[in-house]
Amino acid sequence: MNLQWYPGHMTKTRRLIQENLKLVDMVIELVDARLPLSSRNPDIDNLIGRKPRLLLMNKCDLSDPEVNVLWEKWFQNQNQSILLIDSITGKGLNKIYEVSQALLKEKIEREKRKGMISRPITVMVVGIPNVGKSSFINKMSGKASTKTGDKPGVTRGKQWIRLKNGFELLDTPGILWPKFEDIEVGKKLAYTGAIRDEIIEIEELTCSLLEFLRDNYKQNLINRYRLDEVEKASGFELLETIGRKRGCIISGGEVDTFRAASIILDEFRAAKIGRISLEKPEE
Repeated sequence: MNLQWYPGHMTKTRRLIQENLKLVDMVIELVDARLPLSSRNPDIDNLIGRKPRLLLMNKCDLSDPEVNVLWEKWFQNQNQSILLIDSITGKGLNKIYEVSQALLKEKIEREKRKGMISRPITVMVVGIPNVGKSSFINKMSGKASTKTGDKPGVTRGKQWIRLKNGFELLDTPGILWPKFEDIEVGKKLAYTGAIRDEIIEIEELTCSLLEFLRDNYKQNLINRYRLDEVEKASGFELLETIGRKRGCIISGGEVDTFRAASIILDEFRAAKIGRISLEKPEE
C-alpha cells in the first residue's frame, strides 16, 4: 500500500504553538478514542513541555467501550489527566472545567493570594486533523464562537474566544499533522478518514480493514453483512462477498469493488459495523 504524507504545514504550526504557549494556562489535546496513540503527533510532548495538559479521548461513542476503559487506566498510569468525551452529543464535556481546575490548583491559589480572583482559564486546543477539534470548540462555545477582544501582550490581533464554564481559548491554529514512518499507523489513520481518501487506494485499504475486523471483531462483521464464513476468507474475498450482497454489480456480473469499499469505509466510520477500537494499550 502506497501511503504518502506531506507534513509541510508542521513547521508553521510548531512555531505558532511554541510562540503562543506562554499566553495560556494549559493545553487541551484531542485524540481519536479509536486510536489514541496513532492519532497523536509524536512531537507533542516536546512541543508542550511541562505545560499542564488535559488529554481528551474524543469520539468515545465510536470506540469499543471495554477498550476505552483500558486506555483510561493506561493513560492514568502514565500520570496523564484524561477524559472520555463525545463532542457531538456533549458527553463528558461537563467534567472538563473541574479537572482543569484541579490541574491548575497551585497556580489558581497563588493568583488568589495576589487578589486575582475568578480569572478565566486560558487554553490552547491541539490535535491532528479529524479528531473533532472544531466540533469540540463549537460545542463548548455554544454554536457561534464569541470574540472577547485583544489582550495585553497578544500581538497581531490574536483573538480570544470565550467558551462555557470560564474558559478562554486562544484562537490560533492548534492543528498538528500526522507524521508516521510506521505503515500500520498510516493505515489506522486512513481507516478513520484522517488521511484524505483521494490519495489512498481505498480497495486495498478496505481489504486491510476487513482483515482486521475478521481477526478482532468477527461477530460484528458477520452480523452487519450477514456473512457465514469469515475466518478463512482474505480481505479481498470478504470485499467481493459484501459487494455482491450489497448489489455492487457492474456489467458482466463482476463486483464493483471500489463502490463496495466506499460503502464499507463509510459504515465503519459511522460505527454501523459496531463500536470498534483499532488499537489497545498492550499493543
